[in-house]
Amino acid sequence: MTGANPEFRRASGSIGAYVEGVDVIDVLNSEAVFRRVYKGLLEYEVLFFEEQEIAPQSLEDFAGLFGTPLGHGAYDIVEGTEYVQILESTEQNPSKIEVWHSDMTFMQSPPTFTMLHSQVVPGFGGDTMWASARAAYESLSPEMQNLFDELEAEHDFRQGFKESLAEPEGKDRLTKALENYPKVSHPVVLQHPETGKRSLFVNALFTSRIRDLTDLESGTLLKFLFEHIIKEEFTVRLGWKKGTLAIWDNRSTQHKPVNDFFPMHRLMQRVTLAGETPF
Repeated sequence: MTGANPEFRRASGSIGAYVEGVDVIDVLNSEAVFRRVYKGLLEYEVLFFEEQEIAPQSLEDFAGLFGTPLGHGAYDIVEGTEYVQILESTEQNPSKIEVWHSDMTFMQSPPTFTMLHSQVVPGFGGDTMWASARAAYESLSPEMQNLFDELEAEHDFRQGFKESLAEPEGKDRLTKALENYPKVSHPVVLQHPETGKRSLFVNALFTSRIRDLTDLESGTLLKFLFEHIIKEEFTVRLGWKKGTLAIWDNRSTQHKPVNDFFPMHRLMQRVTLAGETPF
């Protein structure tokens, strides 16, 4: 497309929008288009581009506009690229992650953005859902906001990959990741470094406990937060088509794959962008 001007069509009341009028190549070729898309991403938190037939290297180049691509020790990389990860589910090796989460919060500096490009989609099912942790925080009473503003929580790689670690040779395969990612602490409420807005920054996959509380207190508050963030009114659901590209702000959202398509094949390519230490 030439002379492209992106428009955003809301996908739900709280989060998400479809990008219309431009494609990935337009964004790559025009700084003005990129700036409008970037502004839309900060506003809507997750953006969907449909019918994007792009090569893995173009996906990596597109990701580079949003920050520095980041490696991941648990996934294979597309040949000819440095950072495009392969997420594949087959009958022999079905997807194991079925929990709401933000990506890689076990890192001291979790990713800013993540993008996912569909290569093979099942005949039915295989959707992905996102939740706005920003909308969830804003819906809390001032008293509850004040409580969570003062707390920190631990995030644990081992908790998130416990099924993989239990597999034969799982520990050997993930040895380097285990060494690189000890437990870390992040604020329960993150203030977005670009928008200044606050969001809840805990997730059921990696957050193991709230610091300085008893086990009962921590467990009770985390259960409340995990359930609150994923209320229907804070979510959006995407039915994938071949070539759909999703990009989301990892600092203010959570997501969850819907694994209802076994034994069919699902193949995605993913890039994550390096982040800053939450504050």
